Amino acid sequence: MNKMNLRVIYCLLAVVPLFLQGCGLLGKRGRGDDQGELVGVQGREGWKQVIPYGMVLVPSGVFHMGQADEDVPATQINMNRQITIGGFYMDDTEITNNEYRQFINIMLTDSVSVLGEDYIMKELYPDTTVWVKDFAHHMGDPMMEYYYMHPAFDDYPVVGVDWWAAKYFCEWRTKYLNTYRAGQGDFAMPNFRLPSEAEWEYAARGGRDMAKYPWGNPYLTNTLGCLLANFKPGRGNYYNDGYMYTAPVASYFSNDYGLYDMSGNVAEWTEDAYNPAAAAVTWDLNPTYNDDNEPRKVVRGGSWKDVAYYLETGTRTFEYQDTTKAYIGFRCAMTYLGRSSGREF
Repeated sequence: MNKMNLRVIYCLLAVVPLFLQGCGLLGKRGRGDDQGELVGVQGREGWKQVIPYGMVLVPSGVFHMGQADEDVPATQINMNRQITIGGFYMDDTEITNNEYRQFINIMLTDSVSVLGEDYIMKELYPDTTVWVKDFAHHMGDPMMEYYYMHPAFDDYPVVGVDWWAAKYFCEWRTKYLNTYRAGQGDFAMPNFRLPSEAEWEYAARGGRDMAKYPWGNPYLTNTLGCLLANFKPGRGNYYNDGYMYTAPVASYFSNDYGLYDMSGNVAEWTEDAYNPAAAAVTWDLNPTYNDDNEPRKVVRGGSWKDVAYYLETGTRTFEYQDTTKAYIGFRCAMTYLGRSSGREF
């Protein structure tokens, strides 16, 4: 073998390992040195999902979804069946006027050039006229003028927000939190979103399977005769529960998951499209019904102007996605990432 061939061999012996290392075939020298073992991508350790401010944990579990008492109007739209729900986080109260105001103020400060002020004010800003137009011959002017803007109502649930605005709020809240976390060098959290209808009902029952109301028993009052939610207890009677219209959030006892006002105060948007036969067509593990062509969206929980039937955990109703009402608000949910047994909660 001549000297020329030896030089070629030496060059190959020097170059080939460098090529293989560059392809990741000889380990990660200088980057942890996996010594040729399958160890996974490094630098991804340290993830821990923290509880977002204002939220509580709702553990995984199994429950019977559906009507918890007599179906008085014979709707037959929420037949009972057993389903499983994965763990998630949920706002302990409905989104308040002051929390929603934070969102609107940031939109008007940072997003006018992108969205336009007209879009923000027409599509995202709460429709305060609902206090007048929702009820015939009703002196709603004081509520229209003061409910959203005055600090006296800061801790009351926001209303006059349609389904689209509620979803946009969830998107903004996700970006707002994860932008901060990225600046701190933390992993991104899962998206905030509206709860599915099944998640909402599971959370409302607070771990009490087949409970008619979130507080567990079939009665509307406690042993002292005090009403346990903000609703319409009788014909022409809006006041005996303590409030004529909405109440400050968390004015009544929470359920066993620490969630307030799951019945009464304001009804709440959910993620699901409305389908009378949803129970028959959705799966029994984390069911949800999505239909972009269905403008009706499920609303749950009943409100300050509803009779007790709508406060039941199994009562379904709907509203059109682009409709604003003086009695519909919302709260956010977030998927829990990790073990699904529930024992970690």
